Amino acid sequence: MLTGMREILEIADKCGCAIPAFNVYNGETAMGIFKAAEEANACIIVQMYSRLFMSDEAEFIAPAIVEAAHRSKCKIAFHLDHGSCDEAVFRAIKYGCSSVMRDASALPFEDNIAVIKNVTYFAHDLGIDVEAELGHIGLAKDGVPTDYTKVEEAVRFYAETGVDALAVAVGTAHGHYKQDPVLAIDRIRALYDAVPAALVLHGGSGVPDDQIQAAVEAGIRKINFGTDVCLAFLDGVREVDSSIVGVDIFMKEPIQRVKNFAHEKIRLLGAEGSNA
Repeated sequence: MLTGMREILEIADKCGCAIPAFNVYNGETAMGIFKAAEEANACIIVQMYSRLFMSDEAEFIAPAIVEAAHRSKCKIAFHLDHGSCDEAVFRAIKYGCSSVMRDASALPFEDNIAVIKNVTYFAHDLGIDVEAELGHIGLAKDGVPTDYTKVEEAVRFYAETGVDALAVAVGTAHGHYKQDPVLAIDRIRALYDAVPAALVLHGGSGVPDDQIQAAVEAGIRKINFGTDVCLAFLDGVREVDSSIVGVDIFMKEPIQRVKNFAHEKIRLLGAEGSNA
């Protein structure tokens, strides 16, 4: 069933697990994710990047995701990931998202607060949950970051914005890592103890399993996977016999690869059976 992100993350906190948030890019990646959730009886978050909501893709993909979420036996949140502007937030809400992220993390601290405060003001009135980012999480190609989110800033940020989830900078980045990241587990624990909002880890793709598990134990409640979803899908495409011309048949293996990947991460985060 289509569910708010906050409700799902509260379940994660009670269970001591994290909920995987999978970025989807087309019907096939979405199918793989939904199949994994059903088999694992897991709460999950299905999300799409801002660029998809700002293009024609959302008109085709979003209604299918919303319908599949309503039909699912599992609690599914549909989420805007890294909303680059207020228009992307408006579009995501129009297309049925139950939660949105407005990313103003590249702005100065005070400006970030002002942008997110405005978004939570109208989104919460509509029953839409809000995620923000504090401490800019950059690109893995630029190296593993060591500039972590400050606890005192996170406390103030939450107090002034009222966000439901907060993505924090604790040693991850987006994309392919040149070297394995080492997460700031003590900082995660300190943030969890001080901030009521659910903590989010962006850049989950490529992080070693032991680091992921330590982050969950320290208090991370949502972990994003985007790059690895793409790689699972593309690996499946490359394995299919190129003589197959029926697209629906051709896509069975890529869908299966995405499903297998998603199921693996659901288990890793401890979310299997979280829909019980």
